Amino acid sequence: MDPLLMIGAVTVAGVLIGGGVHFLPVGGAPAAIATATGVGTGTAMLAAGSAMTGLITAAAMTGEPLWLILAGGAVGSMLMIGITMMVGNWVYVWGVGTVPASAKVETDPITKYNQEKYVSPGTEGHGIPTVCFVSGIIGGLLGGVGGGLAYWAMYQSLIGIASYATPLKYAGVELVPAAMVAGIFALGLFFVNAVIASYNIGGTIEGFHDPKFKRIPKGALACLIASLVTGLIGVLLIQGGAF
Repeated sequence: MDPLLMIGAVTVAGVLIGGGVHFLPVGGAPAAIATATGVGTGTAMLAAGSAMTGLITAAAMTGEPLWLILAGGAVGSMLMIGITMMVGNWVYVWGVGTVPASAKVETDPITKYNQEKYVSPGTEGHGIPTVCFVSGIIGGLLGGVGGGLAYWAMYQSLIGIASYATPLKYAGVELVPAAMVAGIFALGLFFVNAVIASYNIGGTIEGFHDPKFKRIPKGALACLIASLVTGLIGVLLIQGGAF
């Protein structure tokens, strides 16, 4: 693959990943005690979890057309996020006994149901209402496509090197080192952009209806610069390995 094409693909992938993180409903510690909407974990951890799932499904499509690799990454990431939010709601509703409702908006932008009267006094909401769920699925889609694109770009660059293009035999099973290295690189790109997005968000976010979502242009710009540098480093490593 042309080095400039790889850098461009990695840069676009990083922006998709960083932008996708802003869609994830992350409540952090407040959500863990049902005083805020979203999943009770950190932004980077939730993004990394979806990244690992998306990369596994994207890698399973190795050798297929690009669109199929991107679709595989998107589906895997969306499933992980969707199942996480669904199980989280089971805990909030049946374990804690709270109604999924957001204090950020009076009515759910998707269902148009009133939420204000279901929010407990002194809290920012609880559970994962419909708008947060839909936003999380969109975030998983963007992150999965971004991860799949980064994986594809690195894999295509690596298979041009003879030492990576030749399958290795271990315990009777063929292993292609290029796929493993590409997966590690894409996962690293996820961590870089997830942390940048996390700092931009500044803690918790409910999704595209949250006022903090307006910070996404600055986050996308920061992710673009970081991903550009990451892509450049990736090209330098590949070119060094070729010699």
